[in-house]
Amino acid sequence: MSIVKINALTVPAEQREVLEQRFASRAGVVENSDGFEWFELLRPLEGTDKYLVYTRWRSEEDFKAWMEGPMRSAHQSGGEGAPQQRPAAADSTLWSFEVVQQAGPKQG
Repeated sequence: MSIVKINALTVPAEQREVLEQRFASRAGVVENSDGFEWFELLRPLEGTDKYLVYTRWRSEEDFKAWMEGPMRSAHQSGGEGAPQQRPAAADSTLWSFEVVQQAGPKQG
């Protein structure tokens, strides 16, 4: 089954819009990666300052290939010679999971 990577980003209130705009400007970059299955950026509603970046992959190897290639490009500041952008997140932690059960809506 698939693997899930969740990057828990601590984002100060004044940086939330910046973070969301940066993800929006990169829309489409991950979708063409081999083994990519799903992406979601989850905004906290209450009780936390952590955004969750949820990605689902066919395998660990596919995720690693993304990390070594396209992800590096996606996180660059805008190309050669462009000024370095300050990170919107103050901290991040990567969680890894293996999908052992899944369900979708019942057809009926």
